[in-house]
Amino acid sequence: MEIITFSAIKGGVGKTTLAFNYGEWLAKNGKHVLFIDLDHQSNLTQTYNIYDNQDTVGNIFLDRGKVKIHEISAYISIIAGDMHLDDIERTIENKTNKNMFLYMWLSDNYERLNLGKFEYIILDCHPDFSTATKNAVIISNAILSPITPSEHGYNAKFNLEERINELRKEAIDYSTRKSYVTTKLFFIANMIKHNTRSSRELLKALKGDPSVLATVPEKELFNRSTLDKKSLSKMAEDHKTYIDQHEFFNSMDKTFNEITEKL
Repeated sequence: MEIITFSAIKGGVGKTTLAFNYGEWLAKNGKHVLFIDLDHQSNLTQTYNIYDNQDTVGNIFLDRGKVKIHEISAYISIIAGDMHLDDIERTIENKTNKNMFLYMWLSDNYERLNLGKFEYIILDCHPDFSTATKNAVIISNAILSPITPSEHGYNAKFNLEERINELRKEAIDYSTRKSYVTTKLFFIANMIKHNTRSSRELLKALKGDPSVLATVPEKELFNRSTLDKKSLSKMAEDHKTYIDQHEFFNSMDKTFNEITEKL
């Protein structure tokens, strides 16, 4: 099982769109995927037309109640986000184990909920480094963070690196001194335009950086996928759409394949 968190310090970088389309691409390629929505805005959850605020991810952090796994298709399932997750985070702020709730829930429910059937767990976090995000970091094998050609886009890379390193030092087993944080941090250059100075400067700054796995171009088709609740994989099933956009579909297929191989 691979556990992958999509995280970013700043919003508007295409994090949820990448998480949604990458998970759908994995499913198209025969992988069983469980999404966990850790963003209280619940955009990923709503992409699957789930609006029920019962039995959500919030119960993991409250350590009570049922947590429902919604089966979307034979290969896609999701634990719905909770619109009150930010409030829940505040209520557990003083708990010493506040960063370990997801770790404990996975351990306690792995067999009972048959979580081993999922080859990938993909977590989508709110754009911050809150308690929920720290929980995701601790259980993850890899973190994917989009960087965009914006004023503070490149600086966000160092911000996230520093936050994770701080958590690596804090979240330790006190008997062995080993950190619970074993994840690797990777970046995706996202929303890249071929004809802008900001995009060229970002790509130049990232050139040769082994932590940067891929480059994703700015494309309205991609940006609208979550709004239209239709992944690129589903769009490509329409013959006319595929013919019109085959170069982009093929490039994204190659990009997602490269990301998977490098993780």
